[in-house]
Amino acid sequence: MHQSVLAEEILHALATELPQPATGWCVDATLGLGGHSERVLTSFPQLSVLGLDQDPAALKLAGARLASFGARVRLRHARASGLAQAVRVEGVAPVMAVLLDLGVSSMQLDQPERGFSFQADGPLDMRMDPTRTATAAQIVNGWSESELADLFYYEGGETRSRGIAKAIVEARRNAPFTRTLPLADLIARVAGRGPRGGKIHPATLCFQALRRAVNEEGEELRLALESACEVLAPGGLLAVISFHSGEDVFVKQRFAEGERAGELERIGKGAIEPSREECRTTPRARSAKLRIARRLEQAPGQQVREGGAA
Repeated sequence: MHQSVLAEEILHALATELPQPATGWCVDATLGLGGHSERVLTSFPQLSVLGLDQDPAALKLAGARLASFGARVRLRHARASGLAQAVRVEGVAPVMAVLLDLGVSSMQLDQPERGFSFQADGPLDMRMDPTRTATAAQIVNGWSESELADLFYYEGGETRSRGIAKAIVEARRNAPFTRTLPLADLIARVAGRGPRGGKIHPATLCFQALRRAVNEEGEELRLALESACEVLAPGGLLAVISFHSGEDVFVKQRFAEGERAGELERIGKGAIEPSREECRTTPRARSAKLRIARRLEQAPGQQVREGGAA
């Protein structure tokens, strides 16, 4: 079973920062396999969960996992950016917590047919939400050399982005890229193992950048944070787990802006990181950072916008 990262730290925040017994709703806007929600429902018997996910396969598995909680759970196929609309449609209130666990799940990585992994051959897809139209193949085969280079550098942090982009454009003239392994092999040939001695696969950063572009993860995060601030009741908590340094910086800046505007109050002095023990048992936790903020009193007349964030 997939292990939810920083779950104990989230439960601690709910127990210490919310009035007890905690009542109302928690919106798990990135439900995944339901691990965080299961822990919340078990630990706080008077809290209910509205679970959202853009991946229908994850929703199905989470639904089975959370079925025993009955009417305390509602699930919807929705992106995190649409959480305000989901709250309005479902009519749940008060919302006392919103959880965002960003990035790709181990379940998605472990399914070659989803196209996220560079370690197993599959279609060059990478869509978390199958209703999206753009795929990784369309980006790899359709973007210009400069666009690909900028994508790999700014979204993946790949310092050898220009050489990789040039090689991709030259190779696709003979045949378009449709599978993950041929692309990963080309990147490995161009990039080599690099200065870190091969601690990560050479294609890791480029595949991360492609995934972020396909799923518009930067814009999704921006809209999700805005939506969360709309729906949270005064005193409610917004908890965000990020695995990408750029995302963590964005969350930090958004929380700081909210604090200056009198909208949010940051909980703690900075990001919460997993314990050594959690990193040992759950390797994907190593890059995780958790930031938490409290929603302050809303301005007079402020309410969820009709339709929410799209």
